[in-house]
Amino acid sequence: MKTYENTGSKDTRSGFGAGLTELGQTNENVVALCADLIGSLKMDDFKANHPERFFQAGIAEANMIGMAAGLTIGGKIPFTGTFANFSTGRVYDQIRQSVAYSGKNVKICASHAGLTLGEDGATHQILEDIGLMKMLPGMTVINTCDYNQTKAATIAIADYNGPVYLRFGRPKVPNFTPADQKFEIGKALNLTEGGDVTIVATGHLVWEALEAAKTLNEQGISAEVIDIHTIKPLDAKAIINSVAKTKCIVTAEEHNHLGGLGESVARVLAQHSPTPQEFVATNDTFGESGTPAQLMEKYGLNANAIVNACLKVLKRK
Repeated sequence: MKTYENTGSKDTRSGFGAGLTELGQTNENVVALCADLIGSLKMDDFKANHPERFFQAGIAEANMIGMAAGLTIGGKIPFTGTFANFSTGRVYDQIRQSVAYSGKNVKICASHAGLTLGEDGATHQILEDIGLMKMLPGMTVINTCDYNQTKAATIAIADYNGPVYLRFGRPKVPNFTPADQKFEIGKALNLTEGGDVTIVATGHLVWEALEAAKTLNEQGISAEVIDIHTIKPLDAKAIINSVAKTKCIVTAEEHNHLGGLGESVARVLAQHSPTPQEFVATNDTFGESGTPAQLMEKYGLNANAIVNACLKVLKRK
């Protein structure tokens, strides 16, 4: 079984900051907008090096989205930055009307997503943003798993013409994907080969899926782990090919089981290859205050929960 090394825990929001810094040096059309959270979004370097291309919108997220949409008309590539809750729920009307409806080339970059926001609590821990954004026609939805992948994705979306929602997080998590990777929108990554059960994971749950696969391997169960960094467009072929071997699947995400990755996968399976599926996700609930580790344990979003889901789905073959 192929194993992955944690080269040092880093927060994915810093991967976004590093990618934005590189874009500032290589693409003069890239501009950045922030809603009073420069430090939290790691946009400090871009602002310091390119003040003429940085716009502080203040605590006025709806206005920020409108400004970003307008900047695209002049050929600029705007990257907006704030917390995931404020990037989506607070400004959904502006995104729908000013960005998605007209296909504006805006990159909506959202930090502090999911339960791992931690102590800030339920009002900030949005768990429905993927569902909100993937339902918008023409919106690409990306949810990265570590620092390196987030940096690569940030750089890659600048070359993609169209609206993008890029979701990442606050806490330090294992950094295990290659530093020199080429990020390909819509292309799933097969991390481990297996024949007994497929684990499809996104975001912070990818590392947990790899840890679960190691535990299952010790029990004589061969798990195939697939990193779905792009939830829309979804790599249906990768999913169909995997379940053709394993005959069962577990989806894992730091999001509500309603409207997230799991439901997108279920749609693919229903259309092409009906397959037993178990969901590792929050169960139609808001979060609460606590450390990221405490919350992931309580809400069943970790390697142990994935192992249990795999054992359950294997019995349904």
